[in-house]
Amino acid sequence: MAEETHLFKRYVTCQVCCETFKEPVSLGCHHNFCSSCLQNFWDQAKNKNCPTCMRKSSKDASLVNFGLQELADVYAGRPTADPAESRAVCRNHTQDLKWCKEEQRVVCHVCEFQHVHGHTLVPLEDEVHNLKVLLKPELQYLKRKMNKYQQIDKTYDNMAQHCKKQLGKTERQIKAEFDQLRRFLNQEEEDSLAALRAEEKQKSKSITLEKNNIQGQISDLSEVISAVERDLPLKDNAAFLTSYKRPQTSTRDLCSGSGPQLLSGGLVDVAKHLGNLSFRVWEKMREKMIKFTPVILDPNTASNCLVMSEDLTSVRNETVPRQDHPDNPERFTEYSNFLGSEGFTSGIHSWEVEVGDHPHWLIGVAEETVDRKGGIYASPENGIWCLIHHNGGYSNGTGQRLHLKRNPKRIRVVLDCVNGNVSFHDSKGNVYIYSYEDTFSEKIYPFFSVWPAGEAETIDVKVCSSSVYIFEN
Repeated sequence: MAEETHLFKRYVTCQVCCETFKEPVSLGCHHNFCSSCLQNFWDQAKNKNCPTCMRKSSKDASLVNFGLQELADVYAGRPTADPAESRAVCRNHTQDLKWCKEEQRVVCHVCEFQHVHGHTLVPLEDEVHNLKVLLKPELQYLKRKMNKYQQIDKTYDNMAQHCKKQLGKTERQIKAEFDQLRRFLNQEEEDSLAALRAEEKQKSKSITLEKNNIQGQISDLSEVISAVERDLPLKDNAAFLTSYKRPQTSTRDLCSGSGPQLLSGGLVDVAKHLGNLSFRVWEKMREKMIKFTPVILDPNTASNCLVMSEDLTSVRNETVPRQDHPDNPERFTEYSNFLGSEGFTSGIHSWEVEVGDHPHWLIGVAEETVDRKGGIYASPENGIWCLIHHNGGYSNGTGQRLHLKRNPKRIRVVLDCVNGNVSFHDSKGNVYIYSYEDTFSEKIYPFFSVWPAGEAETIDVKVCSSSVYIFEN
C-alpha cells in the first residue's frame, strides 16, 4: 500500500518544484509540470525545452490538464472544481481566452498579440453559444436522418421475412402447377399407350383370323394334292377314272378364284400414334387446362388492404384484417391501388377486366414513376389515365362525368403506346366509352384500384383470360 501511495505521489508531483501540481500542463513528450514552474524555467533557460528530457516543445504553458489537476487536488486535499464550469483564462496574464475566427483556435490576445493583431477575437462563451445554436438544428436533422435509417433497416427486416414467405408460397404453387401438368401428361401417356395397345390387339386378332383361314385352305389343298399325286401314277384307266371322280370337285373348287392375298392395314399405324405427338398433346392441353392472361397482377405493388388470388388475376378489398406486407418502394400505401406486372413502351396492347356490379373501381394505365406513397388524385397530371366508377356513376381523371346507357360488366382497355392513346370499351358489343390522347415518355403499366364491394355480388375484380397462347422468338 505504501508503494502504491509513493507511485501516486510521484505521478502528481511537479519535477521542477517537487510539490503537488498546481495548474499542471502537459508537453508533447508527455511530461507534466506546474504551469508557473514551466514558464519560469523557460524564461530562465530562454528556450522551450522540457525540463526533464530537454526535448524542444512547440506548446505553450497556458492550457491546464484538468484531469491531472483534479487528481492532484484530491491527493493534496484541496477543494476541486468542475473544469467544465471553470473560466478559461491565461495563467500568465489572467486574461480571458478568446476564439480567433481567422485561425480557428483559442488564444490569449496578450501573449499572442503580434500573431493575432487585426484578427477577429470573440469571447469563448459567445463562440460556444453560437456553435450550439448551429448544432441544435443539425442535431435534430441527424436524429431524423437516423430515424429514417432505422425505419429502412426495419423495413429491410420485414422484406427479408416477406421474401421467405413468398418463397414458400410460390414454391408450393409452382409445384402444384407442375403436378397438374404432370398428371395431365401422365394421363395422356396412358391414353396414348392404351390406344396403341388396343390397335395392336385388334390387328393381331385380325391377323390370327386370317391366318386360321389360310391354314384351313392349306389343309384342304394338302389333302387334294395328296390324292391327286396318289392317283396320277395309276396305269389302269378304269381305276384312274374311278379314283379321279372323288377329288375332281374339290380340285375345281380350289383352283377357282384368284388365290390367297394378304389383307392391307394389318400393321399398327405408327405414324398415327407418333406423328406430331407433342403438338397434339399441347393442343389438347391448351384446350382443356391452359389459359393465357394478358395482364398478370403484381402483388408487390398492392396496398395492404388488397388480397390477390393465387394465380394473380383477381383481387378483392378486405380492410380487416390488413395484409402484413413490407413498405417496399414499389408498393402503394395511401390508396387501394396496384399495377400489372409488365409495363409497355411500344406496340398496341389490350386486356379485359370483369367488374360485374362492383360499386367502386378505377381501371386504366399509369406511368412507372407514379407516386406510390402519397394521396394523389388519379389524373393524367399525376401520371394516371383511367376510367372511374363511383357511387353509381362514371367519370374520367379530369372530373368529367360520363353518361353510359348501361353499366358494363366487363371493361376492355386498349393501350396504343406509339400514338399515345388509351381507350375504354364495354366488352359486350365493343361499345366505346372514353379515350385519352397523350404522350408517354416512360414505361406504362396497367393500373387498378379496388375499393370495398359492400353489398355487391361481385367481390373480386378479375382480369379475363384467353385461350390464345403467344409464342415469342
